[in-house]
Amino acid sequence: MASRRLSKRYRLMLRWGIPCVLATTGLAWLAWAGSRRTDPSAPDKDGTISGLTSILEREILPEMVRFTFADVTKQTGIEFQHFPATRQSLLPEDMGSGLAWGDYDSDGDPDLFLVNFRGSIVESETAGASDAGKSKSGRCALYRNDGDGRFTDVSREAGVDRSIFGMAAAWADYDNDHDLDLYITAYGPNILFRNDGNGTFVDVSDMAGVSDERFSAGCAWGDFDRDGRMDLYVTTYVNFEYREDDLVRVRQQHGEVNPFTINPSSYAADTNVLYHNNGNGTFSDVAAQAGVAEPSGRSLGAIWCDFDDNQWPDLYVANDVSANGVFRNNGNGTFADIGALSLAADYRGAMGLAVCDYGDDGDFDLFVTHWVAQENAFFLNMTGDIPEAPMDDGLRVVRFADRADAVGLGQISLSAVGWATGFVDFDNDGYVDLWVVNGNTLQDEDDSTMLVPQRPYVFRQQPPDGFFEVGEHSCPQLADPIVGRGGAHADFDGDGRMDLAIMVQGGSPMILGNTTADPGHWVRVRLKQRGGNTFALGAVVVVRCQDRVQTAIVGADGSYLSQSPAELHFGLGDATTIDSITVQWPDGQEDVFDTVAADQTLEYEHVFSPHTPSVSDVE
Repeated sequence: MASRRLSKRYRLMLRWGIPCVLATTGLAWLAWAGSRRTDPSAPDKDGTISGLTSILEREILPEMVRFTFADVTKQTGIEFQHFPATRQSLLPEDMGSGLAWGDYDSDGDPDLFLVNFRGSIVESETAGASDAGKSKSGRCALYRNDGDGRFTDVSREAGVDRSIFGMAAAWADYDNDHDLDLYITAYGPNILFRNDGNGTFVDVSDMAGVSDERFSAGCAWGDFDRDGRMDLYVTTYVNFEYREDDLVRVRQQHGEVNPFTINPSSYAADTNVLYHNNGNGTFSDVAAQAGVAEPSGRSLGAIWCDFDDNQWPDLYVANDVSANGVFRNNGNGTFADIGALSLAADYRGAMGLAVCDYGDDGDFDLFVTHWVAQENAFFLNMTGDIPEAPMDDGLRVVRFADRADAVGLGQISLSAVGWATGFVDFDNDGYVDLWVVNGNTLQDEDDSTMLVPQRPYVFRQQPPDGFFEVGEHSCPQLADPIVGRGGAHADFDGDGRMDLAIMVQGGSPMILGNTTADPGHWVRVRLKQRGGNTFALGAVVVVRCQDRVQTAIVGADGSYLSQSPAELHFGLGDATTIDSITVQWPDGQEDVFDTVAADQTLEYEHVFSPHTPSVSDVE
């Protein structure tokens, strides 16, 4: 792909924004680096700038490239075109869309749902009732996994081939009938599809009370009150309203025209929604009384994760040009806003989220992707290192520290705009790796209908030095820039090697099959429950193998507008036997399974006991 000349605005933003970020790593380093920068007008072929600073650059040695991928999109039979229209510099066009892996037919193989953005907002707003829908329209698609590396498009027969301005998708069993239902967010009405268990879905959005017609972005299922019924948090981005007059509004910044309609700061923030599952097929919005409405946050994503290890799922919200939200679950239906105290509520442009237990210390750390010149963040969870000093409400202090630069994830991201992301062990060596989907929001200077592409990142973890970006060494296609947005990982062909799907804005998705020649051993854990929370979202699994203790949580994959399967994959290196697997179920009960053979998928079942509120919970 031909090189693109960076705009003056982009060059100035990088030139002045980067020192502000790197100031947190030491002014002395910055002074030294200033004399070693290369010419910012000489971009790489993916639109990024190499040599911004050499302080934190990492050398990639051949022995570090331990996994490989192949672009197998054509072989899978997946044919999909995202956003089949001409871009017209409107914010909703540029933000989506995502994809979601989930076994909707319960045959053991992950199926793939692809969210589409139907087409032109301008045409939709100006078309008369008789003309609506006549223009070329992109439809969402459901691809059933055939179990042989190929997929079949079942969108129409399943009843999910909707033409919407789609953003995110997430699977969960909201009605506890042991099959996966599907929620889709959009610029416009959101949709809840109930799985009828026979290969078809029914739109129950209005009946359930979850058809929000605002500009929704990310969504996350979780049982925040531990009653066994899936609740749903939906982020609302901005109060965007199409107005024809806005198309000609511009702002002159550093000599360059900046369209009003693609700047999130042009629009007011809007409140988020916490849908409490009432248990009768309906939901009620309790965000305000729970304290998580986030009225000042331009929210793009969220995750449920127990950061303080008290068995109650906490909530983290990724906000654009707003401080992120960090909410500790009080255990009584309310949350405490601990953003400032936690040190993880940065005011940056946050999009993607990923969780892992880096360092095997038993608590969950958080990775956040950001806009250009802001560095991605890697928040190490320091809660376990803080003395047991309770806060005023009797609960523990939750504290994070951004260590992105120290582990190799900061400086490399300065010239990229990060979106979907996830931790997963690609080579099964027992250490989670990391992938990041990149893609600019800046327009091509010579063609405003195009966005500037950037290549995705794939990092291999090499203890004790952290992460090394080996993407273009592991797959030729990863050297080519794209306008990436959504993404999620899954072992779609069942060979024990984790694969990756990437949504390309305005293009076709990429399915990258893991072709690693000599991976380590592995184990996959699937959890089921009877009596509620059927897929055990929020359960914690601890795998002890040789001298390693790995910990993961079910359903905490945040990505961006996307979802990976609700099962846990652990790499085991050269170990063929696992010493023990401990399952900490969402209701607080625990099971231990000793001496387990590697290289298999394990299914554990549990009878769920709903949590009963007590005086201690309220206190």
